[in-house]
Amino acid sequence: MPRAGLTPVSVTEAAAELVDEIGFDQLSMGVLAERLGVRGPSLYKHVTSQAELAHRIGVLAMTELADVVRDAIQGLSGGEALAAGAQAMRMYVKRHPGRYAAGNTATATGPEDPLVAATERVLATWAAMLRGYRIEPSQEIHALRMLRSVLHGFATLEASGGFRIEADVDESFSWIIDFIDHGLRSTAVADGTRPRALNLPGDR
Repeated sequence: MPRAGLTPVSVTEAAAELVDEIGFDQLSMGVLAERLGVRGPSLYKHVTSQAELAHRIGVLAMTELADVVRDAIQGLSGGEALAAGAQAMRMYVKRHPGRYAAGNTATATGPEDPLVAATERVLATWAAMLRGYRIEPSQEIHALRMLRSVLHGFATLEASGGFRIEADVDESFSWIIDFIDHGLRSTAVADGTRPRALNLPGDR
């Protein structure tokens, strides 16, 4: 019988905490079993394989990331939404580098995979961060990819200790967000029409 108190959800949550501490690439069923105080084979009563466990962590990470960005930009638009959402993502990656790495590594196995819905929610929050800008419809996907690339790059570099020059990292981040804000404003459509809601295809 499975150990009392352990479930697929609790095992996934424990694994997510573990990879935040030791790194996603160090995950193993043996290390997790030791953390939980059980034998390795016992974990297979809750998850079928290490690959499934890693996938579950990825789904958890994307779900959490969507939630924190959504909550951060609630009621905001334009530069305020951009700054708040960007900071929320940065802090999530900084606090949860292992599970965020799992989310970026995970690949959907089909349309019913919960990773699809979780990833679409993350994309929707990034789109919402840009909604206050009058971006030409044909340029929307480029703006989204730019935003994702910048935030992912900065956050993962910071989480891994990649910024070693003696300069304030917070100031650098604020400078980057201001730069993006000015750039997005400069590309806004000039006809004075109401900003069009972003309606973007799934993109990873």
